[in-house]
Amino acid sequence: MPQITPNFLFETQALEAAEFYVGIFPNSKIGTISYYGEEAPLPAGTVLVVDFSLDGNDFTAINGGHFFEFNESVSFRVVCHGQEEVDHYWDALSAGGSEGRCGWLKDRFGVSWQVSPVDIANYIGHPDPEKAQKAMAAMLQMTKLDLAVFESAINS
Repeated sequence: MPQITPNFLFETQALEAAEFYVGIFPNSKIGTISYYGEEAPLPAGTVLVVDFSLDGNDFTAINGGHFFEFNESVSFRVVCHGQEEVDHYWDALSAGGSEGRCGWLKDRFGVSWQVSPVDIANYIGHPDPEKAQKAMAAMLQMTKLDLAVFESAINS
């Protein structure tokens, strides 16, 4: 299968965003950075493309001027192992952004993320339909997902 690389199209914040994300995720780094030359849509010397990786997953950030805005139709899911990881990624990614419902947030650049525990399927997909429904009802009341609230919901 060919490599698939998600691309972010920013107005002018490609490098700032890449540095922000690399600072949050372990084993991450900035790769190649290229710049606009003369006679380009943005001033010469402005960052054009930033290639970066987040824990081994490749991404590209492009500065293209103000043509498009991010929305929730595309998001990135961060699968966390335990509440401590949920808390870390939620706090880091939502800083300067906005919190949504059910583990969704927008970072300060407007990019949508889902921060969820790997165990979420054990709650909302519980084999007991009544417990699954209780877990779903609990999740619909949350912003950041809380494993203790899920446990309480299915054990009540």
